[in-house]
Amino acid sequence: MKSYIVFLFQTMVWSGYTLAEWLSNHDRMIYKITMFIIFCYLALIIGKTILKSNKRTLLITCTSLVCHGLITICLHSFIPLKV
Repeated sequence: MKSYIVFLFQTMVWSGYTLAEWLSNHDRMIYKITMFIIFCYLALIIGKTILKSNKRTLLITCTSLVCHGLITICLHSFIPLKV
């Protein structure tokens, strides 16, 4: 059950990252990479706090990131954004 809760919290973190990336559309790539590292660190800290296991935290963080990435790619392919 804790793994599921961590997955949901991390999905919220990745959604926040997607929103922040969308709002910083015209920023340089170095700022976007720095922002990704910060959000990744936040997701890892949330997982480590709840699970207390490095291996499970890393596994769930990678899983939530891949799932969120796949959902984002699917949405962009079906609903193209016009800027």
